[in-house]
Amino acid sequence: MNGRYDVYRHILEAVEPLEDVQVVLSVGKNINPENLGPIPSNTLVVRSAPQIELLKRAALCITHAGLNTTLESLAHGVPMVAIPIGYDQPGTAARIAHHGTGEFIEVDELTTDRLRVLIEKVLQDLSYRERADYFQKVISKTRGLDVAADIIEQAFQKYETDNLANKDSQLSHHGRW
Repeated sequence: MNGRYDVYRHILEAVEPLEDVQVVLSVGKNINPENLGPIPSNTLVVRSAPQIELLKRAALCITHAGLNTTLESLAHGVPMVAIPIGYDQPGTAARIAHHGTGEFIEVDELTTDRLRVLIEKVLQDLSYRERADYFQKVISKTRGLDVAADIIEQAFQKYETDNLANKDSQLSHHGRW
């Protein structure tokens, strides 16, 4: 997913003229930062970054609209610009835009100029930050991530219990023969 040099180049070129913006671009293990070409002076390129710590201070998150990053951004009240690549990301990106917590652009339509316009729009229009703040409060109040984790854990426990009971039943049934 994060082996798209073209996407990273568009991000780098889009943020370069934004003088009052500091960018941390995390490229993962599939990209060699040296192959990205010139890096703007306002950008730090790393293979990995402490995402939660950065989101605590971020004005914007540029994301591929993976569910984890989207939820973490909202949990910190950070609006987004999404560039979905595949899987469930287009649907998540559409929800980001629908709920007013950011904008998105399809990867096939991505250009440096279009991306810069979206970045500037989300940074300048306070309604995106306000909507992200609203969802931050909702997530905090409902403990949405904790509740989801609890439900998943309960489902696994039920599966394990049902599976053990089924195996015990099979063993006692076979023991009668």
